[in-house]
Amino acid sequence: MCGIVGYIGKRDATPLLLEGLQRLEYRGYDSTGLAIHGNGTGRAGGLRTVKAKGRVRDLRDRVPERFTGTTGIAHTRWATHGAPSDENAHPHQDAGGRVAVVHNGIFDNAGELRARLAAEGVEFASETDTEVLAHLIGRSQAPTLEERVREALARIEGTYGVAVLHADFPDRIVVARNGSPVVLGIGEHEMLFASDVAALVSHTRQVVTLGDGEMATLTAGDYRTYTTEGSRTSATPTTVEWEAESYDMAGHDTYMHKEITEQAEAVDRVLRGRIDDRFATVRLGGLNMDAREARGVRRVKILGCGSAYHAGMIGAQLIEELARIPADAEPASEFRYRNPVVDPDTLYVAVSQSGETYDTLAAVQELKRKGARVLGVVNVVGSAIARETDGGVYVHAGPEVCVVSTKCFTNTAVAFALLALHLGRIRDLSVADGRRIISGLRRLPGQIAEILAQEEAIAKLAAEYADAKSMMFVGRVRGYPVAREAALKLKEVSYIHAEAYPASELKHGPLALIEPAVPTVAVLPEDELLEKNRATLEEIRARGGRILAVAHAEQEKADHTVVVPRNEVELDPILMSVPLQLLAYHTALALGRDIDRPRNLAKSVTVE
Repeated sequence: MCGIVGYIGKRDATPLLLEGLQRLEYRGYDSTGLAIHGNGTGRAGGLRTVKAKGRVRDLRDRVPERFTGTTGIAHTRWATHGAPSDENAHPHQDAGGRVAVVHNGIFDNAGELRARLAAEGVEFASETDTEVLAHLIGRSQAPTLEERVREALARIEGTYGVAVLHADFPDRIVVARNGSPVVLGIGEHEMLFASDVAALVSHTRQVVTLGDGEMATLTAGDYRTYTTEGSRTSATPTTVEWEAESYDMAGHDTYMHKEITEQAEAVDRVLRGRIDDRFATVRLGGLNMDAREARGVRRVKILGCGSAYHAGMIGAQLIEELARIPADAEPASEFRYRNPVVDPDTLYVAVSQSGETYDTLAAVQELKRKGARVLGVVNVVGSAIARETDGGVYVHAGPEVCVVSTKCFTNTAVAFALLALHLGRIRDLSVADGRRIISGLRRLPGQIAEILAQEEAIAKLAAEYADAKSMMFVGRVRGYPVAREAALKLKEVSYIHAEAYPASELKHGPLALIEPAVPTVAVLPEDELLEKNRATLEEIRARGGRILAVAHAEQEKADHTVVVPRNEVELDPILMSVPLQLLAYHTALALGRDIDRPRNLAKSVTVE
């Protein structure tokens, strides 16, 4: 959600911080700011801050000409405590202006701490929870900055990724993590850090990812890591696999469009090196689970949020069909609050594009505490969920910058097909069926390219439906998760209200909404349920509803049809999602929406 970036070294920090903030704009935010240790003596050598409601460009316009220094921190804020405003923007300072803090996450006990500090005479300049930490650090008398930060964090309950500057300790920055990502970037005689490697890769590809309960001190030439209790930890740098160019638009008008068009290549990447033709299966060494353990799985429970949850629904369907193991998907945000029964024979799978989604990470931690086996299906190598699970599958979609997920959703669904095939071949899936699914997987990249070639026609359809006040999405069994994801995409990026229902449920209530102003998008794979789905189209037409079908052949009962190439019936949902991404994109484009930064949303949701 919020973004953090910081620098300490020999270069002027201000342009580096502004560049880093631009790299983090995709995460979603409403205000921004930065603080630096100014060069010189007296007030000019202390902390200086600039903050602005709005975009990074608004902050850039406010930065004075001589706003220089070699150490600084910066932030993009997604509002939680207090409305978007200059005052509520980060960094926040203590009463004396000696401390500057930026923070991702939420302090759960901020209200209580704020009341205590106010009773002691502290005057607050903002409505935020973050300002509490600045005052706690500023009032500490501990001899080192590290001890002052640890002392303050000991009083905090909640999630955080924080960075602290102090005018009395100009040679260092202290950062800490608990539930919100912090990544250190190791350069030549300089150190950087950020909440996402996107802000680092143009300067260094050597990174250290902090774990929960871990802190770090950064100086111009070195870093050290330790726990919030002060014990040293060993942090080994890893190399980021993505180049800085991966975060550029590459000639596209939006990141969403770029990422939709990258899907054929992305799917090829998730398949590469994993197919085992000899045994008609796949190699997934990262599962850390042998054949005997896999055969002992009696149920699969998939947990995710938003698009990851919908990909998990497709995954559950694939696992049941190919491996014949009972499987279902559930929102991770609900799972741990319903006091679930954790079964030792159930395999739990946590799904997250960023690998840092707080609701999903918290579910993983609860499951691990109860002794469950948990796998991760994530995109970001070394992310929190990747580290905390017993094993898993990387989806290798490459950086996804747009807030709404497209290529990562598709690659996650493909990763579940690989997992389902792997489990199926260990159990009762025949060699012939294994080869059939492998053939289908290999056809996916080329078929995605065929669908993308229809973009111009889909754009014209989007313009026809852009006047809808609401849209209904329906599908049965394999088509239902596709309908769910398509409705989410449309509402996320176009702001048109959309609902998704199983087609069989339409007559049990939602049919009351059907009218010409509420078109229906129907997902109709050519499977054993095709005739039942066509009967649903008749019900909608009889009530004056417009119909856009996504199918394997023209549908005479529909007003328009987007024809999708056929694959194996189990894999068809993966392909049928792609034209609906284009439909959402071009609808939003026709309505003039800010496609890469939808209102109120953030890419990586690291708060509850």
